[in-house]
Amino acid sequence: MPDTTLADPTTMKFGIGQPVPRQEDPILLQGRGRYTDDLAVAGQAWCVMVRSPYAHGVINAIGTEAARAMPGVLGVFTAADMTEYGPMRSVLPLKNKDGSPLINIQRGPLAADKVRFVGDPVAFVVAETKMQAKDAAEAVEMDIDGLDAVTEASAAAAPGAPQLYDHIPGNVVLDFRYGDAEKTAAAFAAAAHVTTLSIRNNRIVVCSMEPRSAIGEWDAAEGRYILRVGSQGVFGLRAQMANDILKVPVDKVRILTGNVGGSFGMKASAYPEYACVLHAAKLLGRPVKWTDERTGSFLSDCHGRDHETEASLALDAEGKFLAVKLVSYGNMGGYLSTVGNLMGTGNFSKNVQSNYATPLLLVETKNVVTNTTPISAYRGAGRPEGNYFMERLIETAARETGRDPIALRKLNHIGPDQFPFSAPSGSVYDSGEFSALLDKALEAADWDGYAAREADSASRGMLRGRGIGNFLECTAPPMKEQGELIFEEDGSVTIVTGTLDYGQGHWTPFAQVLHSKLGVPFDRIKLVQGDSDRLIAGGGTGGSKSLMASGAAILEAADLVIDKGRKAAGFVLEAAADDIEFAAGRFTIAGTDRGIGIMELAARLREIGPLPQDVPNALDSRTVYQEAPMAYPNGCHVCEVEIDPETGNVKIDRYVTVNDFGVIVNPLMVEGQAHGGIVQGIGQALIERVAYSEDGQLMTGSYMDYGIPRADDLPSFGFESAPSPCKTNPLGAKGCGEAGCAGSLPAVMNAISDALGGKHINMPATPERIWEALQK
Repeated sequence: MPDTTLADPTTMKFGIGQPVPRQEDPILLQGRGRYTDDLAVAGQAWCVMVRSPYAHGVINAIGTEAARAMPGVLGVFTAADMTEYGPMRSVLPLKNKDGSPLINIQRGPLAADKVRFVGDPVAFVVAETKMQAKDAAEAVEMDIDGLDAVTEASAAAAPGAPQLYDHIPGNVVLDFRYGDAEKTAAAFAAAAHVTTLSIRNNRIVVCSMEPRSAIGEWDAAEGRYILRVGSQGVFGLRAQMANDILKVPVDKVRILTGNVGGSFGMKASAYPEYACVLHAAKLLGRPVKWTDERTGSFLSDCHGRDHETEASLALDAEGKFLAVKLVSYGNMGGYLSTVGNLMGTGNFSKNVQSNYATPLLLVETKNVVTNTTPISAYRGAGRPEGNYFMERLIETAARETGRDPIALRKLNHIGPDQFPFSAPSGSVYDSGEFSALLDKALEAADWDGYAAREADSASRGMLRGRGIGNFLECTAPPMKEQGELIFEEDGSVTIVTGTLDYGQGHWTPFAQVLHSKLGVPFDRIKLVQGDSDRLIAGGGTGGSKSLMASGAAILEAADLVIDKGRKAAGFVLEAAADDIEFAAGRFTIAGTDRGIGIMELAARLREIGPLPQDVPNALDSRTVYQEAPMAYPNGCHVCEVEIDPETGNVKIDRYVTVNDFGVIVNPLMVEGQAHGGIVQGIGQALIERVAYSEDGQLMTGSYMDYGIPRADDLPSFGFESAPSPCKTNPLGAKGCGEAGCAGSLPAVMNAISDALGGKHINMPATPERIWEALQK
């Protein structure tokens, strides 16, 4: 059995559980970070994309002669030049409710027959400089016959709607069902009360700090592509680029990712531009660089959310939940992204139950193509929505039946004695104390002192409301993950793993795990994640699984180091390997004080020279951690808002969260992750919304038209932990990266509804919408 014990973190300044400041930050704050656009490869040319100004239309011709003749232009390329490349498509094995597979879409790098959203790339220009490429791109002529467009999923699925594809009747690529429709219908028929809400999950722009950028290179000597690009995991992106798009063996592709300025799901998969720069680099024999501008990002980066849902909750006479049902339209945009079908299907199904013992659930979703930018994962990717639907239903049901919403939640919570709990979603929850956590959140929020604050608001002519966001989300299951430890000649130790830090901060918590396990000096630990040549496995970062995957892989690799170290220390100390013990970074002979530190042992092995065959010549180790079950982070957010009835303006006045994230490696960083998720949830709840005109023009195409939260929109956040360790991974961690959104959407919107006397309005709750609701 491997030795999975860890040193006592309370005795280690940099151990598990300690609030170690992010060691990543000095590099970034001093301007020493290297994002893709910071790089300049010798001899590089510039690529600029040519995008459709039409949301829907037939391509008659793309005129390139004038552009080719312009100064500095090295090439102008259209779909006819890109026929050798494979498609981007959905990779999900989802089926219609009749058992047939979803109707997939094979998207090439450039539109060939039709354009299907404003921003759809139809050509690209490569020139010596970026300005020359931009000038030439403007000279490309597009002969496109415009067609009627449709931008809403429900409208696209209606009879007579414009059809985007001949092979997709009614624009519906998937008619999904999860759950037992007959049993659910019977439960609703027998219910003492049914609550139904029509809920809009508004489309949003991802708004990462760093726009997408890529540099393509061709190594003629090796016959190999090199792509430098922001990503969420180089191992998975290499597989997609090699197998699906470039159609070459994976060893003929190298993906390199440096610092990444945010992604939130959007940069996880391949985009058309990546094939374009690699094609041009191979053809021209020189590197080709492309960097998007912000308007291009608004048009071409996959958007998030966008569902129209009728949510229903059935209760018996005592208030017990009998069943929950979601009937939705999911907007896919003009093409199917790699995982775009997941949010309104599998992730709705996994997360709508939350932490309640609801015996039945039914999710029916039609995934529909429209003349809009494609949809993909965005922080939480269906998890926040599932919790949002349930929490809005519970608050409304409590009001409709005259029940206390807190008591109603506790009546239906899964109890501590019910674990492991088999949910109708197919999940098996391993741990949690949901009612106790709710009580702790109410205490932290001073729930009982609310009346005085409400009276104070009223004295100033303001409306006050409070809302609860009680949530449980299902993380993505960790996939196979590499764990590699290299004891370097300079006395450092390098961790190699297949997740990827795109802003979360991995170096610090991963180093804490290794430091706690092996006693390696914290300041001598390095991290490698962004080079596909260094990896033999890697699930990337997404679905709040990184620490569960990489942390477990690091522990597994560390066990191999200890096994090697016992043999090596036995040789060095002239003792039997079975008599060697390891603790706190030191190998010792049992029952004696003779020993050697792990770093000294690694150095001695490099110096000794030839060793016996049964003695390792280094402590380096490499392993692939196999898959573990998903985990179930949960918690409760409590929000108080104040509304000016004259203007409809909302102020978030108080905000408290209590969370169960299992074992927390770095509480400082976890709190930061929670803050980020909360703010993104607040943005969606109050401000953010993508708007299209009837003909498919993006009306919120820049930060002049699209709002995101700023510091003065936000309060100080209260953050507390109530952990119950996860029982299905060796660290006991549950994940935290997306949980902030899962709690903030319902907490904010429930507070607004409370302030409005229980009225239901949809996100974003803009001043205009609130003012209109008050007038009604």
